[in-house]
Amino acid sequence: MIRLRDLNWANAVTIIRVILIPVVAVCYYSEVPASNFWAALLFAIASISDWLDGYLARKLDLASDFGAFLDPIADKLLVVVVLIMLVAAHSSLLIATIVLISREILISGLREWMSTKGRRDLVTVGFSGKLKTTIQMIAIVALLLGDIDRPQWLWQLGLFGIYLAALISVYSMVIYFKNAWETLQGP
Repeated sequence: MIRLRDLNWANAVTIIRVILIPVVAVCYYSEVPASNFWAALLFAIASISDWLDGYLARKLDLASDFGAFLDPIADKLLVVVVLIMLVAAHSSLLIATIVLISREILISGLREWMSTKGRRDLVTVGFSGKLKTTIQMIAIVALLLGDIDRPQWLWQLGLFGIYLAALISVYSMVIYFKNAWETLQGP
């Protein structure tokens, strides 16, 4: 159950990110002029809100169990929904999408398992995970913008970026599993 103290500015930003997910999808599939632009803009705003909610939680001391629960879910929903939309329109994104979504599921499971062992600290987000997320978000914006009316280099940038993010995601996943395994095995 959500407690009143959990409804703070940081969590409000996270909730807005969740609300933006279907709005991005509606924009992307709409017949409105510049629908790709609006979808990309809203996705970019939602992506930046991931940084903003964390900043607010730390700066204003608003961290809560509810926020810790909802923030990663909002992040994964945003990315997974948009990747599925994009791969439905562009089959060239299929392999990267499979890798990225599979990695998110595996790492979520690993974090849950490590929590049961009291060792969630071993799988906190590291530099490679942050790098993957940054490249992934930029790539998705470029892919959302990409259509027949846009320069081809924009699509190519997005395609390169999403495959680079997929490679980094595999690398970071190996690090997370290695850290967890070595610690659980003991000396």
